[in-house]
Order: sequence, then structure tokens, then C-alpha cells
Amino acid sequence: MSVTSSTSIPFRKVLLTGGSGFVGSWLTPALRQLLPEATLHVLTRHGEPFSQPGWTAIEANLADPKAIAQVVESIRPDLILHLAAQSSVALSLNAEEETWRINLIGTFGLASACAKFAPDVTFIQVSTAETYGASFNDGPADENTVCRPQNVYARSKFAAELMLADVLPSTARLIVVRPFNHTGPGQDRRFVLPSFAAQIAAIERGEQEPVLNVGNLSAQRDFLDVRDVVAAYAAIVSNADKFSPRETLNIASGLAVPIEQLLDKLKAMATKDFEIRIDPQRMRPSEIPVTVGHAQKLTALTGWRPQFSIDETLATLLAYWRHRHENAKSP
Repeated sequence: MSVTSSTSIPFRKVLLTGGSGFVGSWLTPALRQLLPEATLHVLTRHGEPFSQPGWTAIEANLADPKAIAQVVESIRPDLILHLAAQSSVALSLNAEEETWRINLIGTFGLASACAKFAPDVTFIQVSTAETYGASFNDGPADENTVCRPQNVYARSKFAAELMLADVLPSTARLIVVRPFNHTGPGQDRRFVLPSFAAQIAAIERGEQEPVLNVGNLSAQRDFLDVRDVVAAYAAIVSNADKFSPRETLNIASGLAVPIEQLLDKLKAMATKDFEIRIDPQRMRPSEIPVTVGHAQKLTALTGWRPQFSIDETLATLLAYWRHRHENAKSP
């Protein structure tokens, strides 16, 4: 992924939340390259390891409004990228209170602190395409599609969007981004494609019987490479002055692919054959058959387009899980 830096980008004090997560691990080096003159801070939880050149880690609990206010007051950021969230739909089904506490209440504390100490901030809220929910049954979603969220995760993220538009002052710029499914090295195996890749790698090593356990294979999803999503965030940062004070942007490929077809592609890359077995525990309730989005608005404003094919993404993901085991065995 190539990120072009620009001395014309006005941001000089950056606060990133969720920087130690899957997407954050890709975004932190990209932002350092994009904003070489900026002071870069990342919010981390107590005891959470974080080591990225050029970044200063600040420990604070996102759910503690007093601690967050102190962080924002000390930095007075002109750019916030808010990635921190309880981001697993499956996990949220059994952790409803914690999901709301992190995704809404934690975001409220951050917005409230900005209103007091960083009223001119550009606030990029990483939401989710899951907010469209049942509206996917009517066809592809663009930014004008009505949000009809169908699960705890999506409802909490949509509530955060609405809250931010009210709590952030009119002097602040709010950019809500709704990325569709994305994957790549570093994503854990709670998610569908890393689960497939990790199991295939284990089967190839002889650590798992030649049976791959799966959930719903008929669902069709709009998948992106994490590197393309990070490139979209960089493009948004680079072009933030083009956006209205309250903006919403999809990040999507525009193509829905059946999960079964993605599994077939991974199986063709495997070095050992295996049986595919449906695991009822992996079936999600209220599954929406097809989710796909339009990102023409983002392309028109920034020029962003996906660069990685799904085959490239899957090959990189499988290589990661194979290599991860090799690293674990190294002295």
C-alpha cells in the first residue's frame, strides 16, 4: 500500500483510538508516512502493548470520561480517528452491555471532551456498513440508504453516529465512515475468512483433522482488503477540507461475493484436501443474504478506488496464518 504524504495537509496534532487493533496496526505506519510533521498520539488500555515508531502511547480507559477529558485537554488534537470499538458482531450477541458501553458511552465521552477542549477538531468516526441492516434486502446501499440495524453492534454504532452529530460543536468537522467487510493479516479468527485460513494452515501442518468447520456459506458479502481500507482513511485525511461539516462515506468494493466462493478459492490454494462441515454454533441469527455497497461518493471526493483483488487478499491472508505458526516456533 502506497501513501503519499503532503505538506498541505493541515493536521499537526493527531489522536488515534484503536491503534493496536487489526486495522490500527496497518493505519499507524500509514499515518506516520502521510503526516510526517504531525505529533502522533495513540490511546491504549492499561498494560496494552504498543510499539510503533513515531507514535506516543497514552494509557486511558475509553469508558472513563474523566480520563478521556484529560487526554484530550493535554493534546488538544486537530484530528481524531476513532477506531476503538467492540467490533465483533458474534461477540456482541453475548456482551450487549459491554458493547454499548464501549461503542456509545466511550464515544460520547470522547465527543464531550472535544466540545470542551478541541472544538475545531476533525473527527473521523469509523462506523460500519452493518448500520444499513435490513435495508440491504432492498439492494445495494449508498449513503442515503435508510439505516435499519439488526444487531447490538450495528445499533450501538448507529447510535454513536447520531450522538456525535449532536454533541460535537458546529465548529468541528464530523466524517462518519461506514466500511464494508474487510480482512487481511492480523485479523483474528473470530471473523470468517481468518477462521478459514487459520484452519487450513492447521490442517496443512497436521494439527487439525482434515475437516474445516464453517457457518453460513450462502451469504454474499462485499469484501475489501485491509490495505484498501487504510488507503481510504488516508485519502479522507488528505482531502478532509473538501467535506461538509457533517459527512458520511461508504468504503466498499461494490461487488458481493458468496462466502462459499471465497472458501472455494482458499481450498484451491491449500496443499491438503479437507472436508467442509457446517457447525451450527457458527451460524449467526437474522443473517442478511446479501450486503453490498456503493462508494462513488468517496471516489468522487478523493479519487480512492480498491486496488487489491479478492484473490490477492486471500493469498496474503493464508500466507499470514502459515507464517504465523512458523514465527511462533522460532526461538
